[in-house]
Amino acid sequence: MSKSMVLGVVLGAAAATAVGTIAGYRAYVADDAPQFAEVMSVNAVNESYTVPREVCEQREVTKVVPKKDENQLAGTALGAVAGGLLGNQVGGGSGKKIATVVGAVAGGYAGKKVQEDMQNKDTYTEIETHCSTVNDKKQRVIGYDVEYKIADQVAVVRMDKKPESNQLPLKDGKLDLSQLQSGTAQ
Repeated sequence: MSKSMVLGVVLGAAAATAVGTIAGYRAYVADDAPQFAEVMSVNAVNESYTVPREVCEQREVTKVVPKKDENQLAGTALGAVAGGLLGNQVGGGSGKKIATVVGAVAGGYAGKKVQEDMQNKDTYTEIETHCSTVNDKKQRVIGYDVEYKIADQVAVVRMDKKPESNQLPLKDGKLDLSQLQSGTAQ
């Protein structure tokens, strides 16, 4: 055999041994690495929100009947006539005329007030519906902060769903949440 062929065989054998050694070491280290992270605690992350809703109630409302004679002209006229007639019965001569005028004025004022009072007491009752918007406060879970431990290191990851066990899978020494769901390490 030639020198170069011997040299090639030796170098090839050395390379194959080195590659085998490295592969064996990696397999040994990989088998020795933890396969799972230990879950230390799980805390729900809540979000507050409001939900508007309409609340209606029936109320009894008292209303005044619309006035047909807003200026109380009928009461004023009737009161003035009655007051004038009564005033005319008092006194004599020019005093009688003054008493008639004073009676008419006083009667007109009294008649107006009586009619106004009667109109204000003329009421009716209706049932009205009054509505308003009320905001109910609610909470919903938007995720879970999961504290986990790999060897001596403790970290937290936010997950969409609560873990189903006390272990989280690892791949190459890091969390592998692709099997479970999405998660964001913090």
